[in-house]
Amino acid sequence: MGGHPGGRTLNDVLDAARELAARGQPYVLATVVWRRSPSSGRIGARALVTADGRIRGWIAGACAEPTVVAEARRALAEGTPRLVFLGPPEELASHRREGVIVVPIQCQSEGALEVYLEPVLPKPNVVAIGRSPAADALVRMAAALGWRACLVDDRGSASDHPGVERVVTTLDLSAAGVDEDSFVIVATQGHYDEEALERAIAVGARYVGLVASKKRAATVLDYLRARGLSEAALNRVHAPVGLDLGSVPSEEIAVAIMADLVRLRASGDLGPGAGPAALQSEIHEAIDPVCGMTLMVADARHVATHQGRTFYFCSAGCRASFEADPSAYARME
Repeated sequence: MGGHPGGRTLNDVLDAARELAARGQPYVLATVVWRRSPSSGRIGARALVTADGRIRGWIAGACAEPTVVAEARRALAEGTPRLVFLGPPEELASHRREGVIVVPIQCQSEGALEVYLEPVLPKPNVVAIGRSPAADALVRMAAALGWRACLVDDRGSASDHPGVERVVTTLDLSAAGVDEDSFVIVATQGHYDEEALERAIAVGARYVGLVASKKRAATVLDYLRARGLSEAALNRVHAPVGLDLGSVPSEEIAVAIMADLVRLRASGDLGPGAGPAALQSEIHEAIDPVCGMTLMVADARHVATHQGRTFYFCSAGCRASFEADPSAYARME
């Protein structure tokens, strides 16, 4: 997982970052900004931590890595960077200051580290469905904001829409990269509203909107209700979508939609955009009963069982200490 100091180069890490960004996946860039020997970390060493707790690159050894992963996932969930000090318990007080998280490590080494964790969240993914002026204007505005923009146009071609990330000429939304973090706007304007909206609901997009009048929106939702879609699913649909500007041209409808998306995202109502599925993927952590270090169960090499309960250890030394006198360490509930 972590590799070794002679493993991935900085270019490897940056290539991995570009790869994740292209796929719209969140990650944390971890950088060692201070160290004290004999820590295996080096100033300037970098690694990526993905939402599922995997590391690409090298930061430090077995004592520090699980803590870096745990704090990186918290930074990703909150969407905020943090500076983490990892060192012996007796040094924590001297390193406490605003903006710094201090974490004890109980390794036999006397080393210490400060690691800066910077979450990199995917750009919002706006997918407009339909061959209409509103759909075209919407993706162009999204692209102008630096958001990912895709137009699903079953009769269009990429040459028709310069500047837009991609044009998909099928109603297969997976081809458009739609997932649980996407904002899908159905702007077919009467051509195939029902089919497009049903597909957008089915993929579980974070935000689903329908460009239609109130009367037309009610008709479409009634049709889907008759097809068996649940009220919970239909209640997720923003219809009519966007801020209510009254009767305005198609391009101004797109402005109203983008304004509402920006408003909801800024207020946090759409979440940080880090990807609910990725962040909610469960990673089991355990506490080494000997040294108190947090470690990931899946990566634990040293395991012991006492009175039907499993314990995990950061090193062979901690496991040996536990096995010599389990009752001294096992806190049975």
